Amino acid sequence: GRLEALINYQTMIIDLTGMQIANASLLDEATAAAEAMHLLYASRKAAKKNAHKFFVDQNTFPQTIDVLRTRSAPIGVELVVGDMKSLDLNDAGLFAVFLQNPDNNGAISDHSAFIQSAHEKEVFVVMAADIMSLVMVKSPGEMGADVVVGSSQRFGVPMGFGGPHAGFFATRDEFKRQMPGRIIGASLDATGHSGYRMALQTREQHIRREK
Repeated sequence: GRLEALINYQTMIIDLTGMQIANASLLDEATAAAEAMHLLYASRKAAKKNAHKFFVDQNTFPQTIDVLRTRSAPIGVELVVGDMKSLDLNDAGLFAVFLQNPDNNGAISDHSAFIQSAHEKEVFVVMAADIMSLVMVKSPGEMGADVVVGSSQRFGVPMGFGGPHAGFFATRDEFKRQMPGRIIGASLDATGHSGYRMALQTREQHIRREK
């Protein structure tokens, strides 16, 4: 029953974000944002192999910016916080941009043109979204985002033992081997009956524990 609930959760996230694959949640929204940064840094295009700048729009939630600052330093990423309206996408050192929509001021924007311009320069785009708002507004997938993150709290997912609300994480199929967390999938058991299982857990903690 738990695996079925998790695959239903993944499917809901995929439907609302407009992305191709989602995992069975992460610790919280800020952690999901940091994992998106890590994934895209590891997935840089050949022309961007030496790029190390991760730009974060200044209207992103402050707690997310704090976690991104903490998590960027150990992997050699330079975190740049500023106004996306004045961002130079021609910067050869830039590999990805992080946007919040709705942002910290509550503004909802269609970033389709910006994302298209970023992709033309081989710059990835992460979008943090309010999952409930996606019932009504244009999805990040429709806008062309590469990764979508946010908090599952909006659908009443409870806090984990008094801790944070689960963070959702969705992306394109091409990034599935770099995705963190658990991915639940459908399979067949030894007797040929359909069932659910852990389909992919490439970056789960216990996989690399001995290393």
